[in-house]
Amino acid sequence: MGFNQQGPFRAGWRSVAAVVLFLCGFSGLMLGVSMSERPGVVDADMLTKAYYCAGLFLMGGMDLGTPVGGPTFARYLLWCSYIGSPFIAGSALVEALFRALSPRNWQLKNIKNHIVVVGTGDLTMSYLKVLRQQNQHVPIVVVDNALDAVKEEELKQLFKVLILIGDITHDYFLSHVHIERAQKILVMGNDSFQGYEVAHKIIQLAPHMSGDVVIHCDDLRFMRSMEQSHVAQLCHPFNSYHLAASGLVKSHLIRHFHETAPRDLVIVAGFGRFGQTILEELHKHALNEIDTVAIIDIDAKRRVMVADEQLKYDGQYKRSVFEGDISHPRVWKQLQQRIDLNGSAAVIILGTGREQANLRTAIWLRSKYPEALIIARTNQASQFAFEVGKEYGITSVSMTELIEANIPNNWIDLD
Repeated sequence: MGFNQQGPFRAGWRSVAAVVLFLCGFSGLMLGVSMSERPGVVDADMLTKAYYCAGLFLMGGMDLGTPVGGPTFARYLLWCSYIGSPFIAGSALVEALFRALSPRNWQLKNIKNHIVVVGTGDLTMSYLKVLRQQNQHVPIVVVDNALDAVKEEELKQLFKVLILIGDITHDYFLSHVHIERAQKILVMGNDSFQGYEVAHKIIQLAPHMSGDVVIHCDDLRFMRSMEQSHVAQLCHPFNSYHLAASGLVKSHLIRHFHETAPRDLVIVAGFGRFGQTILEELHKHALNEIDTVAIIDIDAKRRVMVADEQLKYDGQYKRSVFEGDISHPRVWKQLQQRIDLNGSAAVIILGTGREQANLRTAIWLRSKYPEALIIARTNQASQFAFEVGKEYGITSVSMTELIEANIPNNWIDLD
């Protein structure tokens, strides 16, 4: 089990039980019940009776004797307090001892030079895989708001991490992670705003960690709009699609551009986050290699407008935009009418999140354009897609493998 925020709930339940048991004992004494070893309590004042009832939580009735006299119902009330009060006190003590002696708490108390990873999604799994290949011994603390038992066990068994369950945006919780002694903190969740919120709190609590905080921002527009913010300047924001697109451009496209005609045709079929970041990476690393970019997407015009807010298309290459489903022949017919692909060594990137559509369309395009470099995206690594790609001459790339291959060295090269 991880550190969690169920403790307040348990404490609240125990407090209610303690109040009920105290009232049971007090009511019994007020109704005329006495104690065999303290017969004078029946005539004592209310404060004295309250004192004896409170004492039941520590010693039970060991030095007070048993309930005697008074109405039967009142004796039962006092018996309930006799039996229940020590149990409530004992359970609180046992829990406190368990928490104090928990190996997890000892690990947290003494942990230093560790890595803190916030989030337990696919991106975290990829990072931990690469990190453990490089370093088997660095302590790792993984934090999330919620985690099912299977995923928790997988993280522990595969990567030997310490898992904490709770809200990382709370200062109290951050203090348990000991961010001031960490080597690096990676906020890998999918909530972009929360990522910057966590980074802001970390910088406030441990200013010396600012250069060692990495923020994953799932929302490209939000990340771009935050580029000049104080948090972004002190930390390292990134987007997983940027990692994947950068790897694709450097590992597959640059080499193809160098082997073909001076300027190439690139078709980006699917212009979501992956397609947009591919075009952004082409702007950075291969702008002089591109003659024409054709963009295909169901919502192509709007998405191109969004991308142009940041990419600042300046006409250095020709661009054509086609709205339609990448798997529909009509949109490819429209493209062929405007751009001649016959005999061309064009680059066709089928980069939607629909793996089946990408692969099927890639096979169909291979029969029409045998000279083209056709790249089909999958999300997870797929041996099936890889084998089909070999059979048909298609390059199959997975987002997971591209991300893992392009995780920056300074995220895993640790002291």
